[in-house]
Amino acid sequence: MSNTPNSSTRTGSVTRKTAETSIAISVNLDGTGAYDVSTGIGFLDHMVEQFSKHSLIDVTMQVTGDLHVDQHHTTEDSAIALGQALSDALGDKGGIGRYGSAYSPMDETLSRVALDISGRPFVVWKAGFTQEKLGEWDTELIEHWFHSVAQTAGLTLHIELLYGSNNHHICESIYKGFARAMRIAVERDPRKGDAVPSTKGQLGG
Repeated sequence: MSNTPNSSTRTGSVTRKTAETSIAISVNLDGTGAYDVSTGIGFLDHMVEQFSKHSLIDVTMQVTGDLHVDQHHTTEDSAIALGQALSDALGDKGGIGRYGSAYSPMDETLSRVALDISGRPFVVWKAGFTQEKLGEWDTELIEHWFHSVAQTAGLTLHIELLYGSNNHHICESIYKGFARAMRIAVERDPRKGDAVPSTKGQLGG
């Protein structure tokens, strides 16, 4: 189910089943930050929960993946499906703010996230980690998660670690910044009515 922004509630859902993963995801852009997340990867659950809480986008995410192989398919496919659900909920994107940005401090760490719900996926990633895992999650998959969400949600997404040393703080700062930027971008602007925020009359392409 999906609703355009002039509906009372903007929701999207995706069910995706392959030989590698089975996924059911739903989002509510006009929620309260409620979440029910289970991917089989504890640290990924924690980050998606942070995204939901700080974006005020309700997220239900249930994933069963081939973790006996590795974490790649679960990470990638859950991100693809989340992006699809967000796109579904946004509809034609009429009335949204479209742009969002946030500085996100966490103790010694500061990150900056800026995004445009442009319909033209593009990611600039200027961050990194000094350890291979956070919990059991491979840190090399974190950048890939953002690429996968941006691809299917249609985001131009810039992520930059300004400074920081604690890997947990770095990751959490980025996810919280992404959440806060998304909150701004998906919110309705009453001055726009239902107009699509583009001189082309549509977003994407």
